[in-house]
Amino acid sequence: MRETEAELRGLGIEALGIVADVTLPDDIDRFVSEAAGRLGRLDVLVNNAGGSRPGDEDEAWRAGLDVNLMAAVRASRAAVPHMRAQGGGAIIHITSIFGREAGGGPIYNASKAAMISHAKSLALQLAPVGIRVNSLAPGSIRHPGGSWDRRVEADPEGMARFVAENIPSGRFGTAQEVADVVVFLASPRANWITGACINVDGGQSRSNI
Repeated sequence: MRETEAELRGLGIEALGIVADVTLPDDIDRFVSEAAGRLGRLDVLVNNAGGSRPGDEDEAWRAGLDVNLMAAVRASRAAVPHMRAQGGGAIIHITSIFGREAGGGPIYNASKAAMISHAKSLALQLAPVGIRVNSLAPGSIRHPGGSWDRRVEADPEGMARFVAENIPSGRFGTAQEVADVVVFLASPRANWITGACINVDGGQSRSNI
């Protein structure tokens, strides 16, 4: 985190790095409060924490819902008063194509679908006060150290078959390609977009909507 903070400052960007556990409500409240206080205002919230959880017991469900759904719910709840006071803002949930259709484990699938539903409901609620809420559904994204990267390193031939069979564009997506859509949704160029869920998947998803 400190390396990223230093890199941004080196580019002339005001940056603030805060250590927080997004599964803890008090940490989320502290993070949002400190960010708004130190930076002066809060224009954009990107809920990007997430992950899958194995198992089917209650604890696995609680852990999966906490890191995927409830972190986004709590961070949005904390951010909205700041955005409302300044006359607007943008909230973006990073979900998954497996929140739009079947895929992945049951906990991941259900919690990502719930994130999409939460974004839609919040968008309708907050549109009158100028706060836009959207979700973004990545497909299989490969980045250094990520799960797809580890799978490619462990089984390059198997992963090549996976790509050929599942991703019409013929490759994994990149974190930069996801970030580009986030920047668009956060920008004034997306002022008339709220309540939407945008796929970033190279054609991987199968749903018609």
